[in-house]
Amino acid sequence: MFDLIVKGGTLPDGRVADIGIRGDRIIEVGRIEAEAGAVIDATGDLVSPPFVDPHFHMDAVLSYGLPRVNASGTLLEGISLWGELREQASVDDMVARALRYCDWAVSMGLLAIRTHVDTTPDHLRGVTAMLEVQRTVAPYLDLQLVAFPQDGLYRSPTGRQNVLRALDMGVGVVGGIPHFERTMEEGAESLCDLARIAAERGLMWDVHCDETDDPQSRHVETMAREVVRHGLGARAAGSHLTSMHSMDNYYVSKLIPLIAESGMTAIPNPLINITLQGRHDSYPKRRGLTRVRELQAAGVTVGWGQDCVLDPWYSLGTADMLDVAFMGLHVAQMTHPEEMARCFRMVTQDNASIMGLHDYGLVPGGLASLVVLDAGSPVEALRLRPDRLAVVSKGRIVAQKQRNDTRLALPERPEQVRRRHGGAA
Repeated sequence: MFDLIVKGGTLPDGRVADIGIRGDRIIEVGRIEAEAGAVIDATGDLVSPPFVDPHFHMDAVLSYGLPRVNASGTLLEGISLWGELREQASVDDMVARALRYCDWAVSMGLLAIRTHVDTTPDHLRGVTAMLEVQRTVAPYLDLQLVAFPQDGLYRSPTGRQNVLRALDMGVGVVGGIPHFERTMEEGAESLCDLARIAAERGLMWDVHCDETDDPQSRHVETMAREVVRHGLGARAAGSHLTSMHSMDNYYVSKLIPLIAESGMTAIPNPLINITLQGRHDSYPKRRGLTRVRELQAAGVTVGWGQDCVLDPWYSLGTADMLDVAFMGLHVAQMTHPEEMARCFRMVTQDNASIMGLHDYGLVPGGLASLVVLDAGSPVEALRLRPDRLAVVSKGRIVAQKQRNDTRLALPERPEQVRRRHGGAA
């Protein structure tokens, strides 16, 4: 007897299987002839492990237009606007916006998020708010918090002190932003300091690293060295790495093997990277996305991140990680079928690995979290960004939607019902 069976779905690897769930665990994957308290008919649909976002800013989410719109569209104006907003927003404001976004995320099958929380202001209201959100959503959404010194670990007078305060309050990941320090030297020093803090506390380390068009911003080189020095390996992630887009190929031929040797991971954010970067260019305009295919070819785990939704940096967004992967696919020119399938893995399995999620995946013993999509395969899901017909989190159905079929009544042709992914019902 199962609590829930998902019947006849197509798994990302192409197998057709039933999934039997008891409590919060997957018990069986295969052909199941048994009774269940509830059944989801997934015949002809893609059944995937949940989507995962390893890079977000939930303290700022859904604040677009506050205190005003980012007129230049630049990263620096966005940071300036956020600097004003973080002094105005209350804990209740941030909690309400974040919970609303988490509802969006769950409806899209996004059940794990790593969010960077600004630790610059001494009041640390953002940290207080996100810790409350983390507790609230824990039954259905895994939320990791990063202590992020937005204005710099050293550039802000109490930057280092507030990172430590946030970690003591319960934030579980160490952040950083070396390219925003006053000098290249201080940026490198901040990385040495932060790596030591992460290692001593046994925490993960996720750094906004080289988010700039300046090819001389080479902090990821120092970061890779510190990852090796402290044995952090895959506990460390370099987010953005956009300067690599502008670096000369000879230097990159040295840099990528160093990153691979360290075991650290990489998190580009395609929607935001190509929106914010290259703003100082006339033509040709740089895309601003890091070298995704080259990093992967070297064995580096790379995952797509959302970064922003309706905030001072980005005026769009829906909490749909398939939108993120769809944009990444285009900008990184990953159009071979194997590469497109890899883009789907980058917002599921690879991102779960980056976040260190345990018991992830559609396997016996795994956590019973999954999403049923109105598509036939991962590549089709990327093409369509289809409806999520059902979302299961930790064994419970948390979202459902009726199939979006279209009835065609065309002259000289029999009436038919077409599913969104192109097949006849």
